[in-house]
Amino acid sequence: MREAAVAQQESYDFSAVEAKDIIADRERGWVGFTKFLTWAIIITAVVLLGLLIFVA
Repeated sequence: MREAAVAQQESYDFSAVEAKDIIADRERGWVGFTKFLTWAIIITAVVLLGLLIFVA
């Protein structure tokens, strides 16, 4: 009985997704990632230089 109720659902309501929206979302993600990576490299370099100067 239960399978019959599930089998009757034949239509799905999909929202329209534009390619421009997908590309814009991916671009925002890439820009955020590159900003994060840039700052992570800068902070790592500063910490390593600080260790070199003050500890060594």
